[in-house]
Amino acid sequence: MIAYIDGKLAYKEPTMAIIDVGGVGYEVHISLQTYSTLPGGGERCKLFTHQHIREDNHTLFGFASADEKSLFLDLISVSGIGPNTALGMLSSLTPSDLRLAILSENVRAVQAIKGIGAKTAQRVILELKDKMKKAGIVPDAPTYRQGATNPVREEALAALVALGLPRPAAEKNLDTILKREGDHLGVEDLIRMALR
Repeated sequence: MIAYIDGKLAYKEPTMAIIDVGGVGYEVHISLQTYSTLPGGGERCKLFTHQHIREDNHTLFGFASADEKSLFLDLISVSGIGPNTALGMLSSLTPSDLRLAILSENVRAVQAIKGIGAKTAQRVILELKDKMKKAGIVPDAPTYRQGATNPVREEALAALVALGLPRPAAEKNLDTILKREGDHLGVEDLIRMALR
């Protein structure tokens, strides 16, 4: 496995860089975050890498920091998230912003990433939140929690769970909507917005 590449930057574009190491050019797929940190052509650079091997393809992914690589590896461990999708996620949000969205269960922020739907966003949060907490990563801001005494929220929650949504994901989704929209929503509106 190739842990990193240290060489001369021969070529770069927003999704790919070619690093010349001893006369051999390595094509490395990168995020926009990494692209923005790369030096000009001909200058020396170092990228942390992950070699993704499939039956028909060997692809090298590069990262400006070990932190970005670590988050990439976490993302591709989630069912349904491949390396290209994970790279897209890292291009849309910085590693710290993406971690904060996951830890604060901000489905909307994760879902705002191109190619990520509501169910995928919920799966990413569900599968990575506890893993990140065990690693000692703490969100910068406390998460919002709507009081359990809201009868409209409770009725909407019961309906969403009956429709098959996992209770924790449904609760977080409802809390996010109520925080954003306020308490004036009816049960039907709340359910409709939660199912988007």
